[in-house]
Amino acid sequence: MTDTTTPPIRSDARSAGSARPTDPPTALAAVPPGLADEPPHVRGELPGPRSAELLARQEQRESRARTYPRHLPIAIAEAAGSHVRDLDGNVYIDFLAGAGVLSLGHNHPDLVQAVVEQLGRHVHGLDLPTPAKDAFTDAQLKMLPDSMRDRMRVHFCGPTGANAVDAALKLCKTATGRGDVISFQGGFHGSSHAAMAVTGLVEQKSPVRNGVPGIHFFPFSYCGRCPVELTPDRCTTNCVAYLERALTDSNGGIPLPAAVILELVQGEGGVIPATVDFARRVRELTRALDIPLVVDEVQTGCGRTGTWYAFEQYGIEPDVIVTSKGLSGIGQPVALIIYDRRLDTWAPGAHTGTFRGNQLAFAAGAEMVKVVRRDGVLQNVRERGLQIDRLLAPLQELPHVREIRGVGLMWGVELADPVTGHPAGQLARDVQHRALRRGLILECGGRDDCVVRMLPPLNVTAETVDLACEILATSLREAIDGLPTAFEGGRALGDGARIPSPRTQPPHR
Repeated sequence: MTDTTTPPIRSDARSAGSARPTDPPTALAAVPPGLADEPPHVRGELPGPRSAELLARQEQRESRARTYPRHLPIAIAEAAGSHVRDLDGNVYIDFLAGAGVLSLGHNHPDLVQAVVEQLGRHVHGLDLPTPAKDAFTDAQLKMLPDSMRDRMRVHFCGPTGANAVDAALKLCKTATGRGDVISFQGGFHGSSHAAMAVTGLVEQKSPVRNGVPGIHFFPFSYCGRCPVELTPDRCTTNCVAYLERALTDSNGGIPLPAAVILELVQGEGGVIPATVDFARRVRELTRALDIPLVVDEVQTGCGRTGTWYAFEQYGIEPDVIVTSKGLSGIGQPVALIIYDRRLDTWAPGAHTGTFRGNQLAFAAGAEMVKVVRRDGVLQNVRERGLQIDRLLAPLQELPHVREIRGVGLMWGVELADPVTGHPAGQLARDVQHRALRRGLILECGGRDDCVVRMLPPLNVTAETVDLACEILATSLREAIDGLPTAFEGGRALGDGARIPSPRTQPPHR
């Protein structure tokens, strides 16, 4: 039986697809001198006075739904590579990178040049064919494994990943004539009405009544917090067995669904890779029952995990790929679904969007693929992933560190109360704040925001990774040292007997 405890995604994994060129020795693309080479430094309190002025105006004029400035109280003046400078002159290493959008960092010169040239030629083209769009489409299809390349179709959606999720669900419902959808606990697929419906985060959707019906949630293979309270030595991937039985039992209560939607690495859910056995059995089940499998690669795609798509490392082929964030490499919005042509049964105009013809994104995206190939970026992702693995490993011995998980350049440190095992979201936010004071931008995610997350640019240097991991480790140790030692408010946040680890070693390293 396939090993259920170790997922295939590892920071040293090699890229699939025999037609792709072998990665040359890493030679990272140059970025403009100055800020990109400036070490992080923060002077005074945060926010500084000029940042505070903009933050105050933002609070007066913008929606209460804004998020990042609440935990990252800075206003950005300029950026280059892996660094940003705020209006008060403070410099930070950016290990959020636009929530994974800036694949090659801020303002990569080759991508900037491609955008500038396209800007003077043609900017908006609806869904009409253009040279920029044709080159972009060709580049994306050529990054697929050989076995998929000739049978896949591309649909250009609105500018966000959530819109592409909507499109994928509509496509599958149209092609199958069915209505229900299977999703997984902990998954995040966006904030639009339909994408929110297949997202596990209850807090986001509970205020919005009459959500999209027909969505059924099943356990994901989150072995660190097993949904059926088993340990790997006692488990035969019972979470997927539950799904298998529900869909094959004539009295299971769920009609045959139109689609199963899955993140192979849950990003916002806390950097949780699926196990090999889980992913392959989901694929086998959906194929046997003729249910389209939609793999959401919005965050994991475009090289984030060390291969172009995460599914390549599991030995499976989805029916629909949802991709967006890193496609342009520079933050120009674009979203696609790439799907098996047998599903291409919907009518003209079935899913449209005014901004699906972003020529600037197409020009940058085609150039981004060239840079990835030329500069060995996927190799760099794998090497820097191994480096992060090594640098963060000592943190596993801290009593509040439940698990360290990593995939290429997608890492998370999960924090928990060492006595109760409850997620330590407040501690994670404290770590984020302390890191920012030292010049490192991080994000939090997972249950109760208890996972401190890193999403560096894919061409980040070894030196920057060294410094960022040092800042994270220092911030974490200081935050733990500052905790009370007594049980307070129902939470034991201080020193105490460490809860048993779900594994003797972190499972994703």
